[in-house]
Amino acid sequence: MYQRALALRPESVEARHGLGIALHRQAKLDEAVAEYQHVLTIKPDYSDAQNSLGLAFREQGKFSEAVAQFRRVLALKPSIAEVHYNLGNALMEQGKLAEAAACYERALALRPDFLEAYCNLGNALKEQGKLDAAVGRYRQALAVNPRYADAYKNLGSALRDLGRLEEARRVYEKAIELAPNRPIFYLSYATSKRFAPGDVHLAAIEKLASESSLADEDRMYLHFALGKAYGDLEDHERSFRHPLVGNALKRQQIAYDEAAARNMFGRIAEIFTPELMRDKKNLGDPSPVPVFIVGMLRSGTTLIEQILASHPKVFGAGELALFGDTVARLLRPNGGSALGLFSSMGGKQLRELGASYVAAIRGLAPNAERITDKMPLNFRFAGLIHLALPHARIIHARRDPIDTCLSCFSKLFAADQPYSYDLAELGRFYRYYEALMEHWRRVLPPGVMLEVQYEDVVADLDCQAHRIVAHCGLQWDDACLAFHKAERPVRTASTVQVRQPIYRTSVRRWHAYKHLLGPLIKALGV
Repeated sequence: MYQRALALRPESVEARHGLGIALHRQAKLDEAVAEYQHVLTIKPDYSDAQNSLGLAFREQGKFSEAVAQFRRVLALKPSIAEVHYNLGNALMEQGKLAEAAACYERALALRPDFLEAYCNLGNALKEQGKLDAAVGRYRQALAVNPRYADAYKNLGSALRDLGRLEEARRVYEKAIELAPNRPIFYLSYATSKRFAPGDVHLAAIEKLASESSLADEDRMYLHFALGKAYGDLEDHERSFRHPLVGNALKRQQIAYDEAAARNMFGRIAEIFTPELMRDKKNLGDPSPVPVFIVGMLRSGTTLIEQILASHPKVFGAGELALFGDTVARLLRPNGGSALGLFSSMGGKQLRELGASYVAAIRGLAPNAERITDKMPLNFRFAGLIHLALPHARIIHARRDPIDTCLSCFSKLFAADQPYSYDLAELGRFYRYYEALMEHWRRVLPPGVMLEVQYEDVVADLDCQAHRIVAHCGLQWDDACLAFHKAERPVRTASTVQVRQPIYRTSVRRWHAYKHLLGPLIKALGV
């Protein structure tokens, strides 16, 4: 009908904008963008088309262009709550959490009953680690609409990360009660509890998974939820088969360049030679405050941080993207591939890099003597970390390689880990990581990096906790042995496990699945 209208009146901006929206809703984004842009050549100040163009850019992953479009709308009409909300969403995609939160606040000032703005403001606060504030925003959404299932789901996740597990489970159950056909709710719920035989929610997940009309993404959520449930029930066959299907569905959605990952690790080792590390020794910022906990995902990094964060002089900051983001900013003007620029960095640049990182983490805990950053993938930057922060300490968390990879494979990570959704690719990635860590052992000075084996921590917590605390230059405190009692947010896939005392059931867990792990074991070469 819009095309007929345009045949009669080709310059009708209303008809062309309507055509763009119809194409947009059919997910024909390139065609929709072309129509919106055509509208704006005719009427540049048509704010509805500018907003629609911003939404299309965001769906295309062009977040900078989306932000620019929403700002143009607000320059013309600053009182539209929905546009402030849309701008906040685009800024969230860019990781600009504080700016996004400010946009949601403005949207709510203009429209106090804006449910989605309350929830996304809660999400922005949650991502900044402000979990109590996030809980407050989710509750405000529920005050507006007590039947808003998404707010219950988000509230449950914040409560889980705060360690309020019983409360989180009740909230998740309310979300499921209100929206029993939302698969992602069951996955969130499954991460917060241990299933027992006869669990009514397990039956509900199985029933929903049998629906033939489910979208692949919804089916994926249910397979990961069922894998968790059957793992709790020690039904090993089904607890593996479900994630196998879920991972295959996830792998179809993502692009992973394995050769690029392998080459990047090799290039890092080529650049950070013993000569480079010696020539640039002690040029960086002298702060002893940072403690980097690195390793593969699911290798025990959260447990190590929880032990340290129980010490009264330590602040556990969780997984910070700060160092990786700084590296990305340095590389961006060079096309993202000029890793060699690190070999030419002088003392001034290294001190500035270290000082900017220390200033950022100091904002999280001004009085702490040590601040931990447990972003596992910082293992890629161990050499640069030492050059920029020569008195920082690095702790490398290690775990049996098959247990590590099996644990990765069983999780649907909040942030994409593209190497983890295929057993053979995961095993090969582990070998690339292992080779790089062997390089760091050779080139880092003695005493900079402590290696902590997960199985050793489980076998002798007292001995290993003393090693960890001593490595960080701190006096011993008995609170480190009662790490499961520490009341602090934990925002990782291990948030439930670290609320428990040390347990041994995750050691050599892979033996029960040995007959199913052929591609992984072959790729690992063990």
